[in-house]
Amino acid sequence: MSQHTKIAIIGTGFSGLGMGIKLKEAGYHDFVILEQSDDVGGTWHENHYPGCACDVQSALYSFSFEQNPNWSRRFAQQPEIKAYLRHCAKKYGLMEHIQLNTHVAGARYDEARAHWTVETCNSPELWSYMQVKGLKPGDTLDRSDQALPKFQRFKADIVVSGMGGLSTPAYPDIKGINSFTGKSFHSQDWDHDYDLRGKRVAVIGTGASAIQFVPEVAKDAAQLDLYQRTPPWIMPKPDRAIQPLEKLLYRRFPQTLNAYRQSLYWMLEGRVLGFVGNPRILKVGELQARRHIRSQIKDKELRKKVTPDFHFGCKRVLISNNYYPALAQDNVSVLTGGIREVRGNVIVDNQGRERAVDCIIYGTGFKAQDPIPAGMVSGRGGQDLLEAWKDGAEAYKGSTVAGFPNFFLLMGPNTGLGHSSMVYMIESQIQYVLDAVKKMERRGWRSVEVKPEAQSRYNASVHAKLGDSVWHTGCQSWYVNENGKNTTLWPGFTWQFRQQTQKFDSAQYHCETDTVTVGEAAVAV
Repeated sequence: MSQHTKIAIIGTGFSGLGMGIKLKEAGYHDFVILEQSDDVGGTWHENHYPGCACDVQSALYSFSFEQNPNWSRRFAQQPEIKAYLRHCAKKYGLMEHIQLNTHVAGARYDEARAHWTVETCNSPELWSYMQVKGLKPGDTLDRSDQALPKFQRFKADIVVSGMGGLSTPAYPDIKGINSFTGKSFHSQDWDHDYDLRGKRVAVIGTGASAIQFVPEVAKDAAQLDLYQRTPPWIMPKPDRAIQPLEKLLYRRFPQTLNAYRQSLYWMLEGRVLGFVGNPRILKVGELQARRHIRSQIKDKELRKKVTPDFHFGCKRVLISNNYYPALAQDNVSVLTGGIREVRGNVIVDNQGRERAVDCIIYGTGFKAQDPIPAGMVSGRGGQDLLEAWKDGAEAYKGSTVAGFPNFFLLMGPNTGLGHSSMVYMIESQIQYVLDAVKKMERRGWRSVEVKPEAQSRYNASVHAKLGDSVWHTGCQSWYVNENGKNTTLWPGFTWQFRQQTQKFDSAQYHCETDTVTVGEAAVAV
């Protein structure tokens, strides 16, 4: 790899690959895409647990410029989505730009030279080191340790983070959990070599991943103990196989696939009216979710356990046809007493009751509030990105942060959705970043940095809208941080976000040439 590149992209999920494709189409070839895993796909490579699938229709959960007529189901499963992303990487010539098994340990901005110094190391060597040291993803590394893998450095004029918000696994803080004597793993790091047949399995967490893998685990485990803190609202999943005749129609007449995609888009957009406009509209969804519980669970006590006590939509609404039937099986117990501690291979609940288990599976999701580890990104004056976000992550249009020139985020703060496809938001941000790159080159700007006041105004507007949303009706969710700030979701229609990101609005930035800062006089074009 060259010692200096124009653009460094982190990650090979939809964000990183989409950014690379559009750069190449625009005639930019001096870029590298860094991937810590041994294959492309981002979260769809990392997450391979049994039952892993998307909860957005596959026709919409794909690039607009690379629509796929060959999806096998309305809601694609993980292997198919990963294969689609690998297809995109190959078709658009990205493999020559991708560096696999490359962990990004840090990126530091050099103010004098207006570029980033990016530090990387070999991922397998790092994982091996962390395993020996008992470290988890996101833990701080001791740089003075001579056993650490060797680090390589290179320069980049621009850094684009495509890491996403759901990339660092979250683990529960439970007394004695690290001394558990059985087998344990997070859903993102599923151990397929471990045979669950006949085992006593404890699943901690009932989020989006858990409701997909719990039915699969229940098929094999002798006993499955599901530790539930808060039950989610779950709707029926309108999934089915796509028939050969439909696929033929989509291949022969691509406009029919695009028409179907557009119909899905506008159908899902309508949900915004309930999430942000008038939460009472969501009562219709709640009634359907309650009927779903009644139709699939006959035991009244179990029904009570799995029925949420918060507003429909306040937390992520999930879809499943086999989760509730799995909970009703004789070998499955839904436990709501919490966990006091773990002793050896025994889990002790808050009432002192003990249950022996052979395996613990963490369905506890990801560190959505801290998507980028501490010490990874340092901007002006050496400020750490997490320090800049000490009151909660925020960015201008989810894409740029004051104090961090030439640094762009894809799927940044407040770009997440509770109603539609994130790929739409990603493509909107890619257009914004691409326009910034073009303007930098055309106008001779060596750096662009959003003005603090522009960032503050933008976020004040976003959070004013969020304050009236269903996400602020009292529940605890990963959308909202410990201070009650929603750092995750976009409070509006996705087409509104696309309008905002259509062009790089340079008037809101300090744009620096080699000799003078011109941001004060810049105009949006």
